[in-house]
Amino acid sequence: MEDLPAHDSWKQWFQSHGPKLLLCARQWTRSAADAEDIVQDAFVRFWRRQRHLPGEPMALLVTSVRRAALDRARGDDRRVRREDFAFAGDREAFAEFASGLEADERRLALEEALGRLPPEQREVLVLKIWAELTFEQIGRELGLSPNTAASRYRYALAALRQELTAADCHG
Repeated sequence: MEDLPAHDSWKQWFQSHGPKLLLCARQWTRSAADAEDIVQDAFVRFWRRQRHLPGEPMALLVTSVRRAALDRARGDDRRVRREDFAFAGDREAFAEFASGLEADERRLALEEALGRLPPEQREVLVLKIWAELTFEQIGRELGLSPNTAASRYRYALAALRQELTAADCHG
């Protein structure tokens, strides 16, 4: 990861790394719009207040994105419970991923397979692939040993490979 510039070239840095952050955020949010909002908020907060902190910039940003997504999910869950109580089931279900019109069949199969992974495996996979964190960084982020993070990553890849291979054979 290159060093962050000391001046205001945040646009260039965001263009380079924003898509990875968005992919990460998408795994912790219910919609693409929520993921975009969370990435934007986390990036602005990072650039204004945290970019001079010691540590790997991408790891700091992923931590910020993850916390913002989890906070939003908790807030959404509270709101949904209030609405359910007030309107007794008058709410539509949220879509887990983007509509089928926006994606090809293979991506949808992968998203569905990701959604079926145990959360602890999915989280490690996202941090490793999309955030490009090391197992040591993932371990620090999640409070795990690097070996545990690596094991969860291997299990996630094996499960995805098995499920997607089975889907290819049946589809």
